Amino acid sequence: MSVAELKEKHAAATATVNSLRERLKQRRQLLLDTDVATYTKNQGRSPVNFSATDLVCCRTLQGHTGKVYALDWTPEKNWIVSASQDGRLIVWNALTSQKTHAIKLLCPWVMTCAFAPNGQSVACGGLDSACSVFNLSSQSDRDGNIPVSRILTGHKGYISCCQYVPDQETRLITSSGDQTCVLWDVTTGQRISIFGGEFPSGHTADVLSLSISSTNPNMFVSGSCDSTVRLWDLRIASRAVRTYHGHDGDVNSVRFFPDGLRFGSGSDDGTCRLFDMRTGHQLQVYARQPDRNDDEIPTVTSVAFSISGRLMFSGYSNGDCYVWDTLVAEVVQNLGTLQNSHEGRISCLGLSGDGSALCTGSYDKNLKIWAFGGQRKVI
Repeated sequence: MSVAELKEKHAAATATVNSLRERLKQRRQLLLDTDVATYTKNQGRSPVNFSATDLVCCRTLQGHTGKVYALDWTPEKNWIVSASQDGRLIVWNALTSQKTHAIKLLCPWVMTCAFAPNGQSVACGGLDSACSVFNLSSQSDRDGNIPVSRILTGHKGYISCCQYVPDQETRLITSSGDQTCVLWDVTTGQRISIFGGEFPSGHTADVLSLSISSTNPNMFVSGSCDSTVRLWDLRIASRAVRTYHGHDGDVNSVRFFPDGLRFGSGSDDGTCRLFDMRTGHQLQVYARQPDRNDDEIPTVTSVAFSISGRLMFSGYSNGDCYVWDTLVAEVVQNLGTLQNSHEGRISCLGLSGDGSALCTGSYDKNLKIWAFGGQRKVI
């Protein structure tokens, strides 16, 4: 068979696949006869009543000399770890704003960081394609730096995200620009499972984000530059359990809903979306309007849910941080317009374990802690 014939067959097969994909999309749309907001409003529900004093900036964590790229809370204690373009990890006491550790990294191009479930170790990764693990109880060297306790190598692209499996200090999952996710044994430094790559059900572009279910630690979702989110089972690495479509741009952030049955995503297309993990259906789109002074819609960089799931926090490339009512799909607050807000792109955000505080990180080199104030109860 000649090259021309092969190209012709490939073009025909591609056209068939695209046609089937479009038909599947249309059938899926027919099943989506409503969304969460429409149903909720028909039931007479109204948005959460939010005032400017209900969520206030109570701390500004200053210490980084470069853009803040990532942050993570300890599951129980009030500690935060942040990663910055200055090539350092800083561990903060969120109650006092004090730095407990400042770790100088071998590679300054760090993109992600995570606390171990017990709060005794932190992991990070970036453009060096390796995930470095530091034991916070290790003795510092003469320069005050903590030595690396383990380096996880094997990815063929940058590491975009890392997260420990809940309640397992020896299990860590990373996502990478090599289109795969990897489950690691931190103790031995060996790869346990590879998700994607050579398998046809894997991502077809860089994987940018991941989130592990807190109610079922065997399940995790990953977001990619291929505009999809995929659900994986740690026990079955050979194929994705389900693929979720809907976004029209890179999926920069994914986060499980508190019940573990749904998850949210944020994308370069400027929208956040809520998906049902079981049916594969999109439940709601959270879309903002273009800025008055700019025709382009800011991209979503990060998402997180309140402890009840009623609120969704989304960070944007223009410095806004929206608080969405997930039921009625309306913005109840924009932290970017409040006093002491960030002056640059919101790159990351996350909630404390008890849901009482939100931490945001920005390209303005700072982190800010927002707490529920006044008569507002944690929701």
